[in-house]
Amino acid sequence: MRLYSINTGFFKLDGGAMFGVVPKSIWNKINPADENNLCSWALRCLLIEEGDRLILVDTGLGTKQDAKFFGHYGLHGNDTLDSSLAAHGFTRNDITDIIQTHLHFDHCGGTIARQGDRLVAAFPSARVWTNPEHWNWAVQPNDREKASFLTENILPIKEGGQLSMIDMPDDKTAGIRFGGRASFTEEGPSLKTLGTTPFTEHIDIRFANGHTRAMMLPQIRYRNHTIVFMADLLPSAGHIPLPYVMAYDMFPLVSLQEKKVFLEEALAQNYILFFEHDREQECCTLTRTEKGIRPDRFFSLKELE
Repeated sequence: MRLYSINTGFFKLDGGAMFGVVPKSIWNKINPADENNLCSWALRCLLIEEGDRLILVDTGLGTKQDAKFFGHYGLHGNDTLDSSLAAHGFTRNDITDIIQTHLHFDHCGGTIARQGDRLVAAFPSARVWTNPEHWNWAVQPNDREKASFLTENILPIKEGGQLSMIDMPDDKTAGIRFGGRASFTEEGPSLKTLGTTPFTEHIDIRFANGHTRAMMLPQIRYRNHTIVFMADLLPSAGHIPLPYVMAYDMFPLVSLQEKKVFLEEALAQNYILFFEHDREQECCTLTRTEKGIRPDRFFSLKELE
């Protein structure tokens, strides 16, 4: 098995939305905003070479949207999905599987391409993996989240025959599930737990439900390490402190509880966290401090080879 970091450029999002209730006077020290209050974020995917499979985790923003769309999100930088694949000796045609952590546009936009007036598969040989709960959530979006679920990114996956489903796990051993409405007690929201499900010999899928319903986090056993692709549970190292929850999250109290559960497990098991949106840091381990669990050591995937 080999792992490759696939950088597809950077984009901009409102700093206040990315850090939720945390004041700008604090988060601006972590990721300084421009004159429009926008911060720069990575669009970092992960390529997994395992046996005869070449698995891409997420596909970034893509290139099919118009100038007005990209104007809102300030796509910038020299890296592209194609150039990053080529740097490791691969092309789109080599990809056998795509794991979509979730179907928000900045995670799945590159899965579908535009050819003239047609929407086509950007990775023609790949199966595209989601799960039934998230798929239904995405194709019947709520009013708050539908701006992130773009029809042109989602429906062509099924129409082109690429859609594949990962079964939801039966066990109740890890992770957090938000099963619709939350009930509240003096201790906080009442949550059901949801475990992991195997994907390949070395990859398991764990689930999180605070950011969006049934988001998938690949957990990879690699060279005596366990690496977790954090997607939007922890979009950057700056989101590790518990109150740093995005305003984009559908169920912020669930996100908070998921972070508590995950960070304790990650610290105890010495997991490596791989960040999709951190513009500076690719990976880190964790340590416990007087302020709580915090990053310990930052490094790149290359340093694990």
